[in-house]
Amino acid sequence: MEDKKNWESKADRPELDGNIQYHIRCKPGDIADIVLLPGDPDRVPKISEKWDEFKEVGRNREHVTHTGKIRGIDISACSTGAGGGSTASAMEGLATIGAKTFIRVGTTSAIQSHIRPGDLIISSGAVRYDGTSENYVNLNYPAVADYEVVAALVEACERLGYTYHVGITATAASFFCGQNRDGFGGYRQSWFETRYEDLKAANVINYEMEAATVLTLSSLFKIKAGAIFTVIGNRETNEFAYDGIEKSIAASTEAAIILAEWNRLKMEKNKKNWYPSLVK
Repeated sequence: MEDKKNWESKADRPELDGNIQYHIRCKPGDIADIVLLPGDPDRVPKISEKWDEFKEVGRNREHVTHTGKIRGIDISACSTGAGGGSTASAMEGLATIGAKTFIRVGTTSAIQSHIRPGDLIISSGAVRYDGTSENYVNLNYPAVADYEVVAALVEACERLGYTYHVGITATAASFFCGQNRDGFGGYRQSWFETRYEDLKAANVINYEMEAATVLTLSSLFKIKAGAIFTVIGNRETNEFAYDGIEKSIAASTEAAIILAEWNRLKMEKNKKNWYPSLVK
């Protein structure tokens, strides 16, 4: 990690010496193939304290990055901050220095009445109201989670005994008006209500602010990604309880371990297919 205020670089892809990435201040070799993406910088140490070992490899703006090991696998966590713009900046840097799989770890509000605070939601895809991914590709392009990451998150929740729901997420660019909440002073427009009711009718199950960016960009970058959230509110029942964050942390970490094991098994299978004499 390097804290350097004054430096020169090419404007089209700013980097510090040694390919240190402009926003996250990490360089090649600092991160693992699998990176967990919380929004809150304070959540990164809450994630890494559960690992067998870790170190801080980057800290700049809203981005705090830790890398370590758990049960023999390499793992990283990098905070994205809130919303699509800062999430895209983090992903750009992480992909540039070698990230192969992203798991978004966050909190969310459900918009279907049967989902309770404390439950987990795994995104199979996302409605792209994020305001960022449209700068990368036409809005007709889908924001879809990688099937292996979804399967690993489901398996993780099953192993841990957590209540979970798999479905389509709505990613909004605003915490208030974008999610059918009044703005300051009660400000609102008629379409706030219409969008909310339409999303419910389309069986969208939750609101949050980053998944569509993560899922869209990962597909464009040929990187795997998924998202898991702890439900802290339900907009239908008007319940809010900021609790259970440790569940999404535990499930995302377990999913990373599962994905690493699956990758190991696939490599062994490929080795057998191509070099049968080398594997007994």
